[in-house]
Amino acid sequence: MDLAMMFQGIGTMFAQEPKIAIARLVLIGIGILLVYLGSKGILEGLIMIPMGFGMLSVNAGVLFFTATEAAKQAGNVTGTLFLDPFVADTDALVELMQIDFLQPIYALAFSNSLIACLVFMGVGVLADVSNVLRYPFTSMMIALFAELGSIVTYPVAIAMGLNPGQAGAISVVGGADGPMVIFSSLMLAKDLFVPITVIAYLYLSLTYGGYPFLIRAIVPKELRGYKVQTSRSQPISPGAKLAFDLVACSVLCLILPVAAPLLFSFFLGNAVKEAGLLKYTKMIEDVLLYISTFFLGILLGVLCEASTLLDAKVLPLLILGVIALGVSGFGGIIGGYVVYLMNNRNFNPVVGIAGVSCVPTTAKIAQHEVASVNRKSNILQFAMGANICGVIVSAILVGIYMTFIPML
Repeated sequence: MDLAMMFQGIGTMFAQEPKIAIARLVLIGIGILLVYLGSKGILEGLIMIPMGFGMLSVNAGVLFFTATEAAKQAGNVTGTLFLDPFVADTDALVELMQIDFLQPIYALAFSNSLIACLVFMGVGVLADVSNVLRYPFTSMMIALFAELGSIVTYPVAIAMGLNPGQAGAISVVGGADGPMVIFSSLMLAKDLFVPITVIAYLYLSLTYGGYPFLIRAIVPKELRGYKVQTSRSQPISPGAKLAFDLVACSVLCLILPVAAPLLFSFFLGNAVKEAGLLKYTKMIEDVLLYISTFFLGILLGVLCEASTLLDAKVLPLLILGVIALGVSGFGGIIGGYVVYLMNNRNFNPVVGIAGVSCVPTTAKIAQHEVASVNRKSNILQFAMGANICGVIVSAILVGIYMTFIPML
């Protein structure tokens, strides 16, 4: 018996192009690294551990296929038993759903944005809009500046040869909101959905490591430790927060119906919490959110198959993703400086990084950087207000892109 057929994971290495075989080995190594970094808390373990296992398994578990008569005539082809993200024919999809174990989840829950919307609903449950209502001007101002990366990246992407839909989809990475990237890339650039989504989630995890250095480079130490002088504020009632959810959801869905699934998911999740529906709150937070995040991580890892990522269009996407997130972080801090000047210097510019809507990561980064200089300075209430506003503004920008780009 042919050894290559007995040990197909190894045998396929020699049957594929050298660059694909090398990429497979590199991605197996990256998968192991992601699991390690996730287990140590350096990267977000909830996403990185299932993603790392998916990445290493799909690149190690390549085997020989003779799925069709054409393939039999041409000789063995390679593939996996995980999923095929590019299958379009209905008959082929139905057949694959009986073979590839993740194909049903991908086809019925991932490629139609269901998982993205469920994650967004979970974000809504976790979000506290009281700080948005308490500091509406500050929160919105910072959130608007923090979309700078999403705005600047679009013309850069066009200049690099992407079409308007592809440019809009990769630009949304600047909002640092994973579900938003999934939703927009499916609608605007389905052909690049896989690499854009994978790049977005890899980069979002790297904000843990990159944004603290950006803060230290732009904000002097004496300003990073500044303690904002505030008067005692009245608590925001659950009724007021529920009213905000109703009004904001209605108005935004009327203006931007293409983004209505995301807006509905976020505000419904928040309304369930504010209405005191504890059983629904627990179900969304403890079941839907974590199941969706778990399968999101697995599918993202499985989509990192070497032959899928070795596309000439992936390199520009890698560059554009860095530009989008970097400029958004810079824009957010500039927004923090604008509020600092408008408030007679009674504000901490570090809050600006929280306008990048990776909830609650960027808010936690802001508080950590401030506390490392001055333990008595607490800016978390301002940071969370900017963070939640960042989510809303990102959804608005996605709606604008999805409305107007198809008209171009």
